[in-house]
Amino acid sequence: MNTLDTVSLAILLGSVLVLAGILSSLIALRFGAPLLLAFLAVGMLAGEGGPGGLKFDDVRTTYTVGSIALALILFDGGLRTRFATFRNVLAPAVTLATLGVLITTLLTAPVAKYVLGLGWIQALLVGAVVASTDAAAVFILINAGGLRLRPRVRATLEVESGTNDPFAVFLSLLLIEMLLAGEQSWSHALVTFVRDTVLGCIIGYLGGRIIALVLNKVSLAQGLHPPFVAVGAVVLFAFANVVHASGFLAVYLAGLVVGNRQTRAHNSIVTFLDAATWLAQIVMFVLLGLLVWPQRLTEGLFAAIVLAAALMLVARPVAVFLCLWPFGFQFKEKLFISWVGLRGAVGIFLASIPLLVGLPAAYLYFDVAFVVVLSSLLIQGWTVTAAAKKLGMSFARNDPLPRRVELDLPGQLEREIVGYPVAANSPFLRRGLIPNWARPTLVVRKEKILTPGEAHPVREGDYVYLLAPPEKAQALDRFFVNMPPPAAPDPRLLGDFFVPGEATLGALAEIYGLQIASKDTDVTLADYIAGEISHAPRQGDIVGIGPIALLVHKVDGGKVMTVGLRLAEPELDTTFSGRLKALWARVQKFLG
Repeated sequence: MNTLDTVSLAILLGSVLVLAGILSSLIALRFGAPLLLAFLAVGMLAGEGGPGGLKFDDVRTTYTVGSIALALILFDGGLRTRFATFRNVLAPAVTLATLGVLITTLLTAPVAKYVLGLGWIQALLVGAVVASTDAAAVFILINAGGLRLRPRVRATLEVESGTNDPFAVFLSLLLIEMLLAGEQSWSHALVTFVRDTVLGCIIGYLGGRIIALVLNKVSLAQGLHPPFVAVGAVVLFAFANVVHASGFLAVYLAGLVVGNRQTRAHNSIVTFLDAATWLAQIVMFVLLGLLVWPQRLTEGLFAAIVLAAALMLVARPVAVFLCLWPFGFQFKEKLFISWVGLRGAVGIFLASIPLLVGLPAAYLYFDVAFVVVLSSLLIQGWTVTAAAKKLGMSFARNDPLPRRVELDLPGQLEREIVGYPVAANSPFLRRGLIPNWARPTLVVRKEKILTPGEAHPVREGDYVYLLAPPEKAQALDRFFVNMPPPAAPDPRLLGDFFVPGEATLGALAEIYGLQIASKDTDVTLADYIAGEISHAPRQGDIVGIGPIALLVHKVDGGKVMTVGLRLAEPELDTTFSGRLKALWARVQKFLG
């Protein structure tokens, strides 16, 4: 019975810790702190070196949980990445994920050798452990700060975060093998890396296709689609590792394949994985926090802080500027990407491997990585939003996004039902605007279900449900955003929406149903505006395209950086019957 009591107590303490991690996220968001920092703090406070006094040194369990958590996080990242985004930034992102990680490792190693008194292989291992970034933490902070990053910058960071972990893992394992078994041939290491990468790509692509095929062809019980996908991702990750392929690369590519194919229950899968990845991160970081001894961290604290400073101020910026030099990124973009190189889950996870295999001075790697990650989250994490605003890398979200409901339609994959509440100042209500690929199907008004014809005209407070392609559902948000018009004309608010100058005419046409020539689909708004006016672009210039006016909002170096979209006002019917209809509509609205 004592054994059963011990198990019950362990379950109780573990669940309480996870619950504390979840609740700590509220405090972290309130003060703008990185959420991962809150989860680490919960583990440290509960651990043997903290006031909680819990003794925990099970590195194997931590490594297992960390592996599963990272597999789910990478799969979820791939699932949310569009192929178009992936293709557009593949070259710079992959260069950062491979050459960038190598450069960061090589520049960090001499500092580690000097301040920690290590040999060269040990110093290189320290550099490899902290070389990869954790973009998940960045986007949590960006979203919490109400910002939207420039599309190219955001896409580069997304793809880099999904592809740099495999190379960092490979480099760290290679150096650990060298420390355990002696010197190895670098040519053999290169062959091993190519083999792992190619096998990982093959397994990831085929595994993604199989998961998508099963989703669409096998009639699983309702509610089992999301768990099937999550467990399938973990199986794929483990299988790739068993056959000595890159499991991290395989699971990311599998998510990319599944996310870009039409599948059943897509929205419930995304929602489930969102919750699963959150829970996985919380459990992983609480366990990592439990492994930390605050007293032991103080022994090499100064050296670890010096290493963190060298990584943030020298190694990462040099790697970014060198890797992105051929791809035409602006100086401010490279500077922002350099600063957003937050360290997180992978760094501490890799630092636990020396503990697992019994490497001499293994706790040194773990403690150094922990301080580096902590410094990165405290300094870079707390300043990401400010850096984005200062460098002009983001656009403020002045309007909260509407609540969107998405419902799958059994028996087909082409359309789904998307529902929104109709706000008083939404473009849908004010202008009657809706893209041509979305079709209203029903309206709910005061608990009554009406057809679009019966509900015409739609009123504030109605709920509108439309048929739309699943991949375009998110684009409908902008038509239902509550955007109160200013009391007086505001020169800073040039349009109803703001988009970057890098957005294409094809994207605009797809959302707003514009008719443009096929040869113009890849033309950016900045280039289109420049071609339509006879002088250098300046703030306030207006260029028309169909029912939309493009207004130049921000210009930098003669190039349009931000464009305001002003939607055409509906023409007023000044006839007697038209005025009568308008009066009747107002009476109906007044009477509710």
